[in-house]
Amino acid sequence: MSDNAKLDVRGESIELPVITGSEGEVALDISKLRAQSGIITLDNGFVNTGSCSSAITFLNGEKGILRYRGYPIEQLAEKSSFSEVAYLLYNKELPTKAQSDKFTEQIAKYASLPDGINGILNQFPATAHPMGVVSSTVSALSCFYPEFLNSEATDDIKNQALPQLMGQIKIIMANFYRKTIGKDPIASNPSLGYSKDFLQMMFGGEVDKEVAEALDILLILHADHEQNCSASTVRVVGSSHANVFASISAGIDALWGQLHGGANQAVLEMLEAIKKDGGDYKKFIDKAKDKNDPFRLMGFGHRVYKNFDPRAKIIKVACDTVLEKLNIQDPLLDIAKGLEEVALKDEYFVQRNLYPNVDFYSGIIYKALGIPTNMFTAMFVLGRLPGWMSQWKELREDPAAKIARPRQIYVGENERNYVDIKDR
Repeated sequence: MSDNAKLDVRGESIELPVITGSEGEVALDISKLRAQSGIITLDNGFVNTGSCSSAITFLNGEKGILRYRGYPIEQLAEKSSFSEVAYLLYNKELPTKAQSDKFTEQIAKYASLPDGINGILNQFPATAHPMGVVSSTVSALSCFYPEFLNSEATDDIKNQALPQLMGQIKIIMANFYRKTIGKDPIASNPSLGYSKDFLQMMFGGEVDKEVAEALDILLILHADHEQNCSASTVRVVGSSHANVFASISAGIDALWGQLHGGANQAVLEMLEAIKKDGGDYKKFIDKAKDKNDPFRLMGFGHRVYKNFDPRAKIIKVACDTVLEKLNIQDPLLDIAKGLEEVALKDEYFVQRNLYPNVDFYSGIIYKALGIPTNMFTAMFVLGRLPGWMSQWKELREDPAAKIARPRQIYVGENERNYVDIKDR
């Protein structure tokens, strides 16, 4: 079989190399197409375009497969921890005991924020959206660590950047939440473990071990997801050799949108709307089936996973654990469980593979934990940070990486002459 494909355009034949990935994925290499022929491709949203070669995450939406560095997500969620998965994503291999201990110690070194960052946090109004706070504060970290501004992304920067951001971003989020409820911040205690420390900083009191483990699993499931909108944004900004804080801040902003990280917030807003309407979730099931009704169920089905979202099966168990351990009576959670039960059995949803996805269950978990709805997307940031950092690091270590510069097809006016304002 030939390793080239032939493209015939207006009488001209162009040879395009065929690239095959380690999982059998096939791509046409068009990197020299414009130089050879003056022709570009048009791919709105880049949904058919491979922007890079990556060894971090493998995703097969048709078969419901998600693997980090080759490890199935099911195994990592069952046997690993979020900190260990972060190390795996960033350093390519699972850590030894000594490496894991050192990584934990590195994160613990950043169990506080610079005074200037605390001052910035205190200036935000309590009504500010947490995503705006996290994005701007992460960007502001560059002002307090000038050594990170080296455009070369040295080994020292790369070794320090992930544990620093993992240690400080959870403090930023927890401290701002405490501000919004008029309470003093609680100091980080890294010895508790990553997720338990975060919940302790948020709410104080004794944190249930199983609840903390459920949050840890949720963070693992969110840690990376291939070349999605925010990961691609991190790579695009990083390709200009912008500093790591700027690159991650850009990823946070991309995640903010409702079509991306804001989906779990949209789930809770939908549940609120159903409750306000009287709480009859079956009525809204019927509305979702009516093709003439604009209503759509949030948190069901997935753009990438055409069969099932492998993360949803895992997080459903974690969700049930949280609800059982906390024993919370909440009409919103009752509505959510009702929607879930119907969707898993109703032929309309089963035939269309409209199963509850990870956003549906994560929204329920966050609600049960007492995290405010407008903070849901920021919780996504907490999980996705290691993936973004890994994408940034991989890009910066790739000698063939170029600054991102997409082309376009111009559809505006042709050349025309300027007309003086008095003659218009």
